[in-house]
Amino acid sequence: MSAVMTLPTYEERVAGFDWALSEEELGVSREGRVNIGWHCSDRICDQGRAQAPALIWEDFAGAGRVYTFNDLRVLSNTIARFLQSLDVAPGERVCLFMDRIPELYIGFLGILKMGAIAQPLFSAFGEDSLWTRLENAGTTAIITQKKHVHKVRKIRDRLPALKHVIVVDAASATLQPGETAMALDALPRVERFAVYPSTGETPSVLHYTSGTTGQPKGAQHVHYSLVSQYLTAKWVLDLQPGDIYWCNADPGWVTGTSYGIIGPWSNGITQVVLDSGFNTERWYAFVAKHRVTVWYSAPTAIRLLMRDGTEMAKRHDLSSLRHLASVGEPLNAEAVIWSKEAFGLPFHDTFWQTETGCIVITNFPGMPIKPGSMGKPFPGIKATVLDPRTFEPVTTPGSVGLIALRPGWPSMVRSYWNNPGGYANKFRNGWYLCGDRASVDTDGYFWFVGRDDDVINTGGHLVGPFEIESALLEHPAVAESAAVAKPDPVNMEVVKAFVTLKPGYRGDADLELEIMNYVRKRLSPLAMPQEIEFVASLPKTRSGKIVRRVLRAKEWGEPVGDTSTLMDE
Repeated sequence: MSAVMTLPTYEERVAGFDWALSEEELGVSREGRVNIGWHCSDRICDQGRAQAPALIWEDFAGAGRVYTFNDLRVLSNTIARFLQSLDVAPGERVCLFMDRIPELYIGFLGILKMGAIAQPLFSAFGEDSLWTRLENAGTTAIITQKKHVHKVRKIRDRLPALKHVIVVDAASATLQPGETAMALDALPRVERFAVYPSTGETPSVLHYTSGTTGQPKGAQHVHYSLVSQYLTAKWVLDLQPGDIYWCNADPGWVTGTSYGIIGPWSNGITQVVLDSGFNTERWYAFVAKHRVTVWYSAPTAIRLLMRDGTEMAKRHDLSSLRHLASVGEPLNAEAVIWSKEAFGLPFHDTFWQTETGCIVITNFPGMPIKPGSMGKPFPGIKATVLDPRTFEPVTTPGSVGLIALRPGWPSMVRSYWNNPGGYANKFRNGWYLCGDRASVDTDGYFWFVGRDDDVINTGGHLVGPFEIESALLEHPAVAESAAVAKPDPVNMEVVKAFVTLKPGYRGDADLELEIMNYVRKRLSPLAMPQEIEFVASLPKTRSGKIVRRVLRAKEWGEPVGDTSTLMDE
């Protein structure tokens, strides 16, 4: 009989922990050479896994392709050389604006190999959301598809820094001036490429995250983030040789890069990708077909699975699954209990965000799970909750405070692009503030309470009210607007908009639908309000600032709080 591998306990992992352990396994240091693109492809080939499958990809129609780690190495070299041929320089931003097709994943590695900064964006973004992020980053090149290039064409004349529009599935004859075709299969394969000599602090990935006020902020990460992402993937997601791993997240979001590209491939793990929307039957069939062993999903998806019951799960052979984890929003206790019934395994909640770059609080494998809890800090992460007035750690178990982390872990965001003030505001009294509230119990488990701002967490994706309100105000009927979170049984929160109308307009169902679709087209489906309430006026301070908390409190059935500073009170 083969021996059963016993993993170290959480306490054993924490005792004497040092990030040098990860550096040693990767062969990197902060000051020395480290390139995420190379470490996720060439390094794995050098370890004798060149012919092992790296990416098993399947589209909505069931067609698929398989790429080995050697394919990753050669094809990422090919894309890197192609970008160099266009005179894209190290440090310039290259946007990836595609569905979850192989060119997205391989292109990510290629961009990093030639020293540019990868800027992944969600392919469902409309032209306004796209323009905001490209303009802010001063993006040099964008890699996209035929189905999305029309959005780029609409805004290109307002993007003076954008020199190259690269289309991966188009012939040159169908493109407009200034656009370039990049059919990966047709390019000469590049066996050897001089990888850019990046060091730990060289910028690598620029992810945009939403805030309460102002436009989205570009969180700048560096190649040294690999140290955190490699080890957290190995320990929290429990990735082991021979695993088949599935991360549902789109690389337009940080989960899709940290744990949909970097984490698994730096560990030499085979991952599967399904370029298709949610469908319970399809998802279960996909797990069964590819014998998925580790599944990293989101509470919204889990609640959708729950809606279809355990019987559908029982109709598929899901016996390959051995570890389940969740990310993006709080995992409710019911989902943990249900997953035990459906799969014989609990989902392990993990907490982190764009700015942390890696999992920071988690239900560690083998650690007793308290359903509904976020778990405990990852080894090497010092976490606490702070008093919101003094920014000192709360000492009474169960008291609610601001989730805060001691700066210094490898994947911590290094800056906000062209926004030093916004970055400085994330720190208080020597702590990084996550923007969320929680309590800690006597056993050291964290319990999520809610956001500390007006950002809306819909389906695990953060949506900033300012961007929605700006789009609403561009509609000719809208005079004023406010966007808040509304509770939802599946998505946890959805966007609800309160709108005052200009004279001559009547708030009815037709206008509501028209405004909804207007926002959807300009921003994204996630930012589209699921409900619009037409009101005579919005709550404001005496200085004229709209107070979203009053509207949000009414939606959630919570106390409104002090209204003495509001007008008309």
